[in-house]
Amino acid sequence: MMDTPGLGVELQAFLRASAPEKLADLLCALADTSRSVAAHIRRGSIAGALGASVGVNSDGDTQKALDIFADRAFEQGLRECSVRALASEERDAITPMNAGGEYLVALDPLDGSSNIDVNITIGTIFSVLPAAGGFLQPGHAQKAAGLVLYGPHTSFVFTTGAGTHVATLDPATARFHLTNINVCAPDGRNEFAINMSNMRHWPAPVKAYVDDLLMGAEGPRARDFNMRWIASMVADVYRVLLRGGVYLYPDDARPGYGKGRLHLLYEANPVAFLIEQAGGLAIDGVNRILDLELTDLHARTPLIFGATDKVETVRDYFLDGHRSAARAPLFGRRGLWRA
Repeated sequence: MMDTPGLGVELQAFLRASAPEKLADLLCALADTSRSVAAHIRRGSIAGALGASVGVNSDGDTQKALDIFADRAFEQGLRECSVRALASEERDAITPMNAGGEYLVALDPLDGSSNIDVNITIGTIFSVLPAAGGFLQPGHAQKAAGLVLYGPHTSFVFTTGAGTHVATLDPATARFHLTNINVCAPDGRNEFAINMSNMRHWPAPVKAYVDDLLMGAEGPRARDFNMRWIASMVADVYRVLLRGGVYLYPDDARPGYGKGRLHLLYEANPVAFLIEQAGGLAIDGVNRILDLELTDLHARTPLIFGATDKVETVRDYFLDGHRSAARAPLFGRRGLWRA
């Protein structure tokens, strides 16, 4: 068992009580590394051009300087742990670590890269799998998952399959303190998150669902809804965990978006694990995210997650074809049969 000096006795004790020794060590290493990444981010442009483009990854996505910094920091932080291999959004191939390691780590080192230069919350997403099964295991095989938010405060959000918990970094001591145990995403909140600029490309069920939300108290939902969209998924996840509501990133008709845009291995699966452990749901429109088959490291998926009541309603729109058909002009709100 490794001790992580300065990480915070409270968090270390909790992890060691809720996970096997080597898994607890791994999570401590992730939390410890996140402290150095958070410190680097807090310096902003003083630390250099963190948002500068430095290349593209295997998917053709632009890599920023901070993406590479975070990727290398987490690789180094995991070197002493029982990690057999690392898969990262910023790497074309798997990186071997320790031959006898019991776990695999899949990582989005820096989520929300477009927001680096504008001082909006960004984060890290991670998934931990048993090494014996390889990286192409379904999400329900995960042994742990989590995310780190670098925002007004730094939060380490994690699950080992027994609830979702939050630790907050104290900037005065650089130690993590447990601040929310067994988070529960509440039902009944009228918030949704989606990028409205892509509405013309959405599949019919998503258009129908959002149309009904926008009609507010005058529409079939009989209540007003607020839209939230941060463009850093980690921030939207955190809001949903604490306040409920629903987040939608569907597939759409744009080139390259037909199978969704978020990566199943190191974005959708860990987020789905966190959300389900907080009492919510995560689906691709119909199917449970954690049951989807992984075909390659960088496979993508639509992702809809949130409080149970909201996600079940979205699923109904996908399963109930007449709701989409009702959007035909003849039956529109100001069509032939409506005033």
